[in-house]
Amino acid sequence: MKRFSIWKLTLKVVVIILILTLMVGPLVGIVLWSFARRWYWPSPIPQEFTLRFWHDVFAQGRVLDSLILSVTVALITVALSLALSLPAAYGFARYKLPIERILLILFLMPQAFPQLPVFINLASIFGRIGLKGNMWGIILAHTMASLVFSLWIITATFKAIPVELEQAAQNLGASRLKVFWTITFPLAVPGLIAGSIFVFLWSMGEFTAAFFIGAPFIQTAPVLMYTASMGYNMQIASVISIILIIPSLLFMILIERYLKAEYISGLGG
Repeated sequence: MKRFSIWKLTLKVVVIILILTLMVGPLVGIVLWSFARRWYWPSPIPQEFTLRFWHDVFAQGRVLDSLILSVTVALITVALSLALSLPAAYGFARYKLPIERILLILFLMPQAFPQLPVFINLASIFGRIGLKGNMWGIILAHTMASLVFSLWIITATFKAIPVELEQAAQNLGASRLKVFWTITFPLAVPGLIAGSIFVFLWSMGEFTAAFFIGAPFIQTAPVLMYTASMGYNMQIASVISIILIIPSLLFMILIERYLKAEYISGLGG
């Protein structure tokens, strides 16, 4: 029995180490590449370190411009996705629509097929109406593709809120609109925040739409990173990828702290 417990504990430790290696390993590699002047196989770490590539990236204004553009696109995408998803999700959660399942599947379509043909076709359409090669074309493409995250998450959130709470408030004389903003919406905020995080992270890292719709005038951070990696400049690509991660981490930390401070304590009881 004791031997079995030891084997069980050993297996757990091995699994945890394997998971951490798969999750953290690529990030460690990116950090090492960003400081590597020379790194040749089979050495596990670079033979020579340097800060030159960090200096080169920050000396180039286009890197920070691309990062600011990516953050701007992601934030506007989050706002548009929530504005479209909120009424649609409430309708799906509270009303029996005859084609509800079909409509939900339609929202899933942009993510159900390979992204490359979807965005190439969208780039062709946007080119005819003047949306190719500008920021708003990328934002609309991101909004269309990210609706599935916000809509499904917010719909599930509204369905989890007891309808009896709304009915009780209406029986006391509150209008439907007042019930929504004073009862339903505050209870749904954690779901809205979860949807916002998914949309923001997806938009920040999205490459295909930004490349085919934004080119050649608009260059987001993922497109800039792709250009550097295709030129086999692993150091520059690694620096850009680390910089690209920072806004996502800050966004998640701020949202998570806001969520804990304002809602978890109130909803947990």
